[in-house]
Amino acid sequence: MHAEFPSTGRRVLVTGAADGLGRALAREFAAAGDRVAVHYGSRRAQAEETLALLPAVEAGAHALLGGDLSDAAEPPRLVAAAVESLGGLDILVNNAAVNLPHPPVDTSYAAWTAAWQQHTAVNLLGTAGLAHQAAARMIAQGRGGRIVNIGSRGAFRGEPDHPAYGATKAAVHALGQSLALALAPYGIAVSSVAPGFIETPRVADRLGGEAGEAVRAQSPFGRVAQPEEVAAAVAWLASPAGEWSSGAVLDLNGASYLRT
Repeated sequence: MHAEFPSTGRRVLVTGAADGLGRALAREFAAAGDRVAVHYGSRRAQAEETLALLPAVEAGAHALLGGDLSDAAEPPRLVAAAVESLGGLDILVNNAAVNLPHPPVDTSYAAWTAAWQQHTAVNLLGTAGLAHQAAARMIAQGRGGRIVNIGSRGAFRGEPDHPAYGATKAAVHALGQSLALALAPYGIAVSSVAPGFIETPRVADRLGGEAGEAVRAQSPFGRVAQPEEVAAAVAWLASPAGEWSSGAVLDLNGASYLRT
């Protein structure tokens, strides 16, 4: 029998939290009274801004952790650093990802293979490595845990200019379902979310002008998501009440794409 999963005061690692959705995720958990490790890849200054925005019940409650997730040696080091900084680990949110354009018709073979290698290294292998290491810590702690992976609508709808992104996000969804089956006996629930467009700095150029209007028109609400909307859904999946949603892939796209 596993100890009841706590509803607050948890230890949370959010990857890719320098800005955008990652920042909103870190703020959502901190606002609930959790201790948060803010991970960044290369944008330390922005990650420091995220850290400064987090409310804390005590000084030093949160941590700033850098690391290049394209390096296979990084997940064990990053999880160990989070455990040391926070005093344990209860929740992992796999948000870090790369999404670089590489349309197949206009991309050279060398650039094509490089894009696939980079997307696979970060989006899939980095996610899998972190989940493996986080699960080991959660099992050792004996009080269950939560892993939430940030996938994408593009895993189902297709990404013609970013095919490696769509493919690796589809793999992330499948990974989460496999982990949900493997880790349930230890009280660890694993789920994924599949957002559509989110209004973040990373896609600001794609949301301007006529192209942006076309993107917003994909949803009957006539807009794209705010980061806080996605963060709220992730927080619920990571809560005690979210256990029975383990294995789910939750669509968060404002009815812009309906799959059967």
